[in-house]
Amino acid sequence: MLLPTPDSVTTSPGSTLIDISHRLRPRDYTIASLLHEHTMLTTDQLATILFTNPITCRHRLGVLRSIGYLDRFIRRNQPGTPNVVCWVAGALSARLTALSTGDTPPTPKALRERQDRVYANPALDHLIDTNWFGTRLLAHSRANTSTALLRWWSERTTANMFGQRIHPDGHGVWTDGTRQVGYFLELDRGTEPIGKLADKLSSHRRLRAEGGPSYPILFALPNRTREQNLHRRLAERPEPSLVVATTSPESGIDPADAVWRLVGNGRHRLALADLPASHGQPGPLNPGPPAAGQHPLHHMR
Repeated sequence: MLLPTPDSVTTSPGSTLIDISHRLRPRDYTIASLLHEHTMLTTDQLATILFTNPITCRHRLGVLRSIGYLDRFIRRNQPGTPNVVCWVAGALSARLTALSTGDTPPTPKALRERQDRVYANPALDHLIDTNWFGTRLLAHSRANTSTALLRWWSERTTANMFGQRIHPDGHGVWTDGTRQVGYFLELDRGTEPIGKLADKLSSHRRLRAEGGPSYPILFALPNRTREQNLHRRLAERPEPSLVVATTSPESGIDPADAVWRLVGNGRHRLALADLPASHGQPGPLNPGPPAAGQHPLHHMR
């Protein structure tokens, strides 16, 4: 009779971190950290960030679910399109990230509510698209080792770190090895009036005036027509103290590439690393340059 391998044994529901410690690797710590920061990631996103083979990815995620480290739900899409498997923190990964930051681990009831809230989130598609932005930058840096995503923060962390002055969809710091470019992301799915997109710049202007960094605000728009309409609206209401850049899928899907068109500066497109940016002076509303521990994959470095 064949004995089960260690990775095929399901850990009991009452397992502790110590019980599974021999089965965890730096990549598993990274998954826990990413899910803690970005709420959820799909199988494809985790495969893109951390694995070289999607089958290996699916197998490992299944193992981590079997021991209570991760959990998942299936996002059922319209007929004819593939369903999406979305991964969230399980009891043990939630406990790990909470204890590692000095927080109290969530109770089983609180964790179930947190997971269900992700599933029921009416903006789940927006969150998935937002997380693809950082995922694609990390994928670019895997293929081009002179580049790196040095910081990747969610909407929640971004708002907290910049004094609740702004609420973009996220923030990151990108480098091509010679310079660092921080950015604020505004991902648009075409559901809001153009005027409401333009209104988002007022909070960025106030942050800048109060000592915030000079980072470009990136509008990722669903199509070229909407991108052009936003440029026309912003030309009517210029923000000279801000750097604003836009893109749409017609220009390419890799945000590191030359897909960004500066507002008020013609039609020439720039790479992310070529956009004007400055960290400025660290202060209450400016976290400054990224620290080593802020790298999204720091557990593996």
